[in-house]
Amino acid sequence: MNDNRGDKRLALLIDADNASPSIILGLLSEVSKYGVPTVKRIYGDWTKPQLNGWKDCLLEHSIQPVQQFAYTTGKNATDGAMIIDAMDLLNTGRFDGFCIVSSDSDFARLAARIREQGVTVYGFGERKTPRPFVTACDKFVYFDVLQQVSEASSAPAAKARAKKHVQDAQLLAILRAAINAVSDEGGWADLGRVGMHIAKQLPEFDSRNYGFARLSELIEASGIADLERDKQKSAMVRLKSA
Repeated sequence: MNDNRGDKRLALLIDADNASPSIILGLLSEVSKYGVPTVKRIYGDWTKPQLNGWKDCLLEHSIQPVQQFAYTTGKNATDGAMIIDAMDLLNTGRFDGFCIVSSDSDFARLAARIREQGVTVYGFGERKTPRPFVTACDKFVYFDVLQQVSEASSAPAAKARAKKHVQDAQLLAILRAAINAVSDEGGWADLGRVGMHIAKQLPEFDSRNYGFARLSELIEASGIADLERDKQKSAMVRLKSA
């Protein structure tokens, strides 16, 4: 597998029944942080009028639509098609990671199976996504984060929500525990390691969920730690004395 993030080969698989075209720009931008999607497929019954909104989007971004008829009411044939294709792609050994876009719990076992192979799984879905699928991924990003724009982030209402978030006791406990867990004898912890420690326990953790573009901004706003940069410009944090 490739060590260079920009060279990582990714398979992007989208469940059209559980996603909207409005997320596509944010989704592709997010995926590009992890590597290059050399396979981009979207699954659904394209005879259904509710999927018509995807047409222009797929052409513009070269996403391959995969037709899957709904054989019977109440059964999701799309999920089955995605799972079969994912396993076929996994068995080629060509991919460093899989991006699974859905809010369906049916993909929890698929994500776990891919990770058993030593391949990274990035999940994307709505806030209602069942916990088993979220925790089966290495990282999970919510759709509303993908739909955020920079103008909205600077709006007064967004800033007010962010200020409220950093007062959340559970969030502060998560940050404190992570800093403590990876700090050295002097109490200093590398910010990158802090983020990785949290992600191992909470794949859905993302500073953007709390209104901040970066973890460093979230920690600074929380007021629980001092943040400094060393000569290599690495960010280091240390909890403030109680």
